[in-house]
Amino acid sequence: MASSDLSLDAARADTRFFGHPRGLAPLFFTEMWERFSYYGMRAILIYFMTSSIAKGGLGFGDSKAGSVYGLYTAMAYLMCLGGGWIADLFTGQRRAVMYGGILIAAGEFCLMVPSEAFFYLGLALLVLGTGLLKGNVSTIVGQLYAPGDPRRDSGFSIFYMGINIGALISPLFCGYVGEHFGWRLGFGLAGAGMLLGLLQYVFLGKYLGTAGLYPAKSENPAEDARQKKTAIRSLTAGICILAAIAGLGAAGVYKLDASTISDGLGWCLLIIAAVVFSWLIFFGNWTPVERKRSSAILVLFISSALFWAAFEQAGSSLSLFAERSTDRHVPAFVASILRQNEFPASWFQFVQPLFVIVFAPVFAWLWMALRKREPSSPTKFTVGLVFGGLAFVVMVPAAAMVVGGAQVGVWWLTTCYFLQTMGELCLSPVGLSAMSKLAPARAGGFMMGIWFLSISIGNWLAGKAASMYSSMPLPTLFGSVALFSIVAAIALAIMIKPTVKLMQGVN
Repeated sequence: MASSDLSLDAARADTRFFGHPRGLAPLFFTEMWERFSYYGMRAILIYFMTSSIAKGGLGFGDSKAGSVYGLYTAMAYLMCLGGGWIADLFTGQRRAVMYGGILIAAGEFCLMVPSEAFFYLGLALLVLGTGLLKGNVSTIVGQLYAPGDPRRDSGFSIFYMGINIGALISPLFCGYVGEHFGWRLGFGLAGAGMLLGLLQYVFLGKYLGTAGLYPAKSENPAEDARQKKTAIRSLTAGICILAAIAGLGAAGVYKLDASTISDGLGWCLLIIAAVVFSWLIFFGNWTPVERKRSSAILVLFISSALFWAAFEQAGSSLSLFAERSTDRHVPAFVASILRQNEFPASWFQFVQPLFVIVFAPVFAWLWMALRKREPSSPTKFTVGLVFGGLAFVVMVPAAAMVVGGAQVGVWWLTTCYFLQTMGELCLSPVGLSAMSKLAPARAGGFMMGIWFLSISIGNWLAGKAASMYSSMPLPTLFGSVALFSIVAAIALAIMIKPTVKLMQGVN
C-alpha cells in the first residue's frame, strides 16, 4: 500500500477533486469497484440459486434461496461492525480496506467453482471482505474533512455517486455475462472488478495523507490495551461458538439448514443491537454528550433498518417479480444484438443506480444551497421512509394484475425504483455523514459499523420477505411492506425534535 508524507491537514486542504480533497478520488474509485463486485454478484445471485442444475444453477426453491440471500446480505453488513472494531484497535482503516478487497476478490473467484461447498466458502469470504472494507472506506472519507467543514455532506454525496456508478454498470455486464454465458463467469467478472479497485487504491493512497493509516488511540493507553484484549477474547469466543454450532449440526443434534440459520441470525442481530446500544448509552467510558448522541444514533438506526427492509428487496422479491411477472420483450433489432428476445431480468438492477447518478448531484447541490435552512438528519430520514413506502404502494396494483399469471409493463418496477431512489438519497448518504459527525473520535470505525448493522437487519428482513414470495399473495406482501414503512415514517416524524436535541448541535 502506498504511503505518503502528506499530513492530514494538507490532505484536507487540497481541493483538486471538484473542490474536495484529492484523497476523495481513490476512495471514490475503491468503493465504485467494490460495489461493481457486490452488485454484479447480487444481480445474478437469486437467479443462480433458483435456476435448475441443468442450467448451471443450484436448483434451490424460493424459500431456501430467499433465506440464503437474506443471510448473506445481512452478514455482509453485520461484519462491518467487526471490521470497524478491528480497524480501530489493530490495523487502521487503510489496511483493513486493502485486506477486505483481497478477500472479496477471492470470494468471487470461489463462486466460479462448480461446487456447492465452494459456493458457501465464497459467500463466507465475501462476507468477511465486505465487513473489512465497506464501513472503513466510509470512515476514511469522513476523516478527510475537518469538524465543521461545510463540504462534508456534499463530499459524501459525491462518494455515494461512486457507489452507484459501480452499481449501475455491474448488472449490465455481470448480468448479461451471467445469463448469456454462464452464471459463474458473471461472478468471475465481478471479482476482476474488485482487483481493479485494489490496484488504484494502492497506487493513489498517497493522496490520503495519514487519514485512516493508524489504529485509533485514546488518552488512556491502559484502556486501549484492555479493549484490545477484550476484542481478542470476543473474536476467539465467536469462533468457538460458530465451531460448536457447526459441530452439533453435523452430528445431527438439531436440524441445520438455511432457514434455521437465517432465523437464528435475526435474533442474533437484535441481541447485538441491544447490547451495543446499552453499552453506548448506559455503560462504557463515554461522556454525557457522547451518550446523548448515541441515543440519537439509535433513533436513526431503527429508521434505517426499516427503510432497508423495503429497499433491499430490489435484489430478492422484486428481482423475482422482474423475472417472472414483467414483460421484458425487446424489438427485433435489439434482440439480434442481445441474441435473445428478452433483456436479462438482472438489468433492472441498474435502474436505481441510474436514478442516483442523475439525482445525487441535485441533492448535493440542494443541501449546499439550503445551508442554514437545511432540514435536519431525522427530517431527511422521515422523508426517505415515506418514499420507501410509496414505492410499494405502487407495486400493490401491479401485484394484483399478475396474480392470474399475467405480465405487466416495465414502468411499474421503474416507478417503484424511482421512488425508492428518492428515499435512498434522503437517507443513505445523510446517514453516512451523520455517523461520521455523531461518532466519538476514538470509535469512528466501530460507529460506522453500527450504521451498517442497521443495513444488516434491513437485509435480513428483506430476505425473509423474499422467502415468502411463493407462499403469500403478492398484493398482501407488497401492501404489508408499504404500510410498515409509512407507519415508521409517522413515528419518526413525531420523534424529530427530541432527536435533534439529543444530537447536541450536530445537524
